[in-house]
Amino acid sequence: MGAKSALEQLEDLIADLEAKLNLAPGADPVVAADNKKPQQQQKQQKKKEKKQAAKQNAGKAKGGAAAPVDPNLPDICKLEFKVGVITKAWVHPDADKLYCEEIDCGEETPRQIASGLRAHYSLEEMQGQRLLVVSNLKAKNLVGFKSFGMVLCAAETNEDGTEKVEFVEPPEGAPLGEVVTFEGLPPPSPFSASQVEKKKLFAACMGGMKTNDKCEGTFNGATFLTTAGPCKAKSIKGGAMR
Repeated sequence: MGAKSALEQLEDLIADLEAKLNLAPGADPVVAADNKKPQQQQKQQKKKEKKQAAKQNAGKAKGGAAAPVDPNLPDICKLEFKVGVITKAWVHPDADKLYCEEIDCGEETPRQIASGLRAHYSLEEMQGQRLLVVSNLKAKNLVGFKSFGMVLCAAETNEDGTEKVEFVEPPEGAPLGEVVTFEGLPPPSPFSASQVEKKKLFAACMGGMKTNDKCEGTFNGATFLTTAGPCKAKSIKGGAMR
């Protein structure tokens, strides 16, 4: 074969360049580059969306953008006391001192709670009893019955050495599910049940929880309050609350 003409050599160079640039034969390189721009932009947008989703998921895994806890928040404000009423009560079949209760705390379903009150209340007295529930405690298995919280009572020792126990009751006008506040203290910011258990918050508060000379529940003198008024025991003054 004879030597290639200048035109043929030029066409070979163009074909070689098209192959290197991954262009279709005869394609305009400027148009091809423009066609690639939307694809690149779409890829960049998808990458951006994936990064944002990853950040959001990471935030959810860490509990979201929760406000930092006030280091000066009193321990009592880290607990949650809800207004409730016993809608059903029965004797625990395997424990001499326990009642089992279903308590309406204004939540989607009643809470099941076990209480060692058989020496202090009859089954009839338990039915319909209004009370306070410590609602952010970790669930406990009490003789085969899972208890989701505890009821709050006041206690005192009688002259004969026996113990008198009474519910700390919310006033009649307090709605079910209302969270108790404390006179003169910041609004409650309840911790999770796991945090309450880890930090032993209920035990830390027990020393400061007592009824006053009006039988009102208090923490270091700060009265337990609802929108309808203070929470009170029936007759116990200066009694420890637990």
